[in-house]
Amino acid sequence: MSKTITAAFTTRRDAEMAVEHLVQEHGLDRNAVRIETVSDANTAGTEPAGGDVEGGHEKTATEGSPALAGKIKVSADVDEAAVDKVRSSFETYGGTGTAA
Repeated sequence: MSKTITAAFTTRRDAEMAVEHLVQEHGLDRNAVRIETVSDANTAGTEPAGGDVEGGHEKTATEGSPALAGKIKVSADVDEAAVDKVRSSFETYGGTGTAA
């Protein structure tokens, strides 16, 4: 029986790292995993990360800075046997509110 496990992340980078961990380390089909915003706002998360930070400081003088208007949601459709692995991966990368 398939379940959908969902978690919210504060940065797009953390969401993407969780997805890559599921795909590369646990062999999940990439098509079974979705990344989307929690709200209707176009957002890159609630905190700057990755390419948004330079030398430990948030970039301020660049065009096209990502909107930090809400969390990023990752959902994975998995078999019952993979539920704990998915939750663990989500938590490792800061995912909160993991639910089935």
